[in-house]
Amino acid sequence: MKNEMDDYYKLLGVTRGASAAELKKAYRKMAQKHHPDLAEEGQKDKAKAQFQKIQQAYDVLKDPEKRQLYDQLGPDYERMSGGGGQPFQGHGGGGAGFDFRDLFGQQPPGAGAAGGGFGFEDIFRQFTGGAGGPAGGRAGARGRQPRGGPAQDIQAAVTIPFSVAISGGETTVSLNRGGRIESLTVKIPAGIADGKKIRLRGQGEGPPGVPPGDLLLTVKIADHPHFKRQGDQLLLTVPISLGEAIAGAKIDVPTPKGTVTVTVPPGSSSGKKLRLRGLGVPNKDQAGDLLLELSIVLPESLTAESLELVQQLANSLPPQTPRQHLRW
Repeated sequence: MKNEMDDYYKLLGVTRGASAAELKKAYRKMAQKHHPDLAEEGQKDKAKAQFQKIQQAYDVLKDPEKRQLYDQLGPDYERMSGGGGQPFQGHGGGGAGFDFRDLFGQQPPGAGAAGGGFGFEDIFRQFTGGAGGPAGGRAGARGRQPRGGPAQDIQAAVTIPFSVAISGGETTVSLNRGGRIESLTVKIPAGIADGKKIRLRGQGEGPPGVPPGDLLLTVKIADHPHFKRQGDQLLLTVPISLGEAIAGAKIDVPTPKGTVTVTVPPGSSSGKKLRLRGLGVPNKDQAGDLLLELSIVLPESLTAESLELVQQLANSLPPQTPRQHLRW
């Protein structure tokens, strides 16, 4: 041995009798300690050189045949035995025997530079010129392995008006991306239900060089002051006057498709329902219905003359028992 730095066992901090598991554990520890990405400015070249020595030491000692030659001949075993291996090649000389997962184990996606650390893909690119993946230089149709992990879907919520949920339309969503507010225009399909999600492809997040993930937008629907929804049906309470209830009338009511004229039958009581087919919530097959529930609204005050007329009317009507169905 020339010196301790040429002693592969000393480089890895193990004894000559170390097992394969002990070698692997020591290698991971030393490689992490001397990785150039963790070195201070001005020390990266030195760290890189040390890292390469550590790698070469492990590459030799993990292979039983190379280890035996090294134990017999020392660091110059390759020259003395006629070999000319490369520090990043496997024992077969073809460059396919080393896996950088040996260094850090099976790291989770996103454990690279974008996450504040480094991964085996980063190490492989740094010492092999940037081509291919950790298993031996195959870039494939996708090109280089990106830094920072995979794309990520993000989630957000937006509250839309009741009318937009029924008839469809557009709304604006504001997202905070890296401290900057971005606005997106989102198309809302007609008839969308509360709590449904809209997927906006490519509006998620991802590290540089990676197509971003998707935005999953949860839709909340604001209440309407007059309309309510039950499945594909819309409900609307329609006030009518006493005269309209007694004599009948034609009244105008709003609907998702504009104002329509509705006939109130004579003698209509509060609670009577009128059905307008196809004017409810749109769906794939056929739109639901709009149900109008009539509600009689009496005047807040009556003159003595009006009260006398109402009494005369009541006396002229057939006897009624409107509360006979009531039970405790």
